[in-house]
Amino acid sequence: MDEKKEAFTYTYSAAEREKIQRIREKYAPPAREESPRERLFRLDKSATRGAALLSLIVGVVSALILGVGMCCTMVWGEALFLPGVVIGAFGIGGVIAAYPLYNHMVRRKREKLAPEIMRLADGLLTGQGLTGQMLTGQGLTGQTLTENPKK
Repeated sequence: MDEKKEAFTYTYSAAEREKIQRIREKYAPPAREESPRERLFRLDKSATRGAALLSLIVGVVSALILGVGMCCTMVWGEALFLPGVVIGAFGIGGVIAAYPLYNHMVRRKREKLAPEIMRLADGLLTGQGLTGQMLTGQGLTGQTLTENPKK
C-alpha cells in the first residue's frame, strides 16, 4: 500500500515574485523599531497636522458661505439682501475663527504630547535612550557639543 503524495508546485516569474513580495510587505509588521529621534520628529509633526487640517476645512467652508452671502446681496439684491448680509456675516465669523481654532488645537495637542517629547529630547541630548545608535558627540544640528557655535 504505497500511496504517493503528489504535490502541485508552481514557480513564478521574477516579475510576479516581485509583485507578490511588494504585496506581502504592505501587510507585514514593520521590520525594525522606530528610533527615538524618528519618534520625536513624528510626534512634533503630529502636534500640528490635525489642527491644520481642521482649521483649513473651517476656513474654506466659511469662505464659501461668505461667497453665498455675497451672491445673495449682489445678484438677488432686492429679495435676499438682508439674508445675504446675515449669511455673509456668518462666513466672515468662520474665516476669522479658523486661526484661533488652529492655535487652540495646537496648544492642547502640545500639552498632551509634552511629557513624551521632553523625555525623548532629554534622552537624545544626554545620549541616553539611543537604541541601536552610536553616540557621536553631535547635537541635532550636527555641531559638536563641546564647541561654541560661531555667530
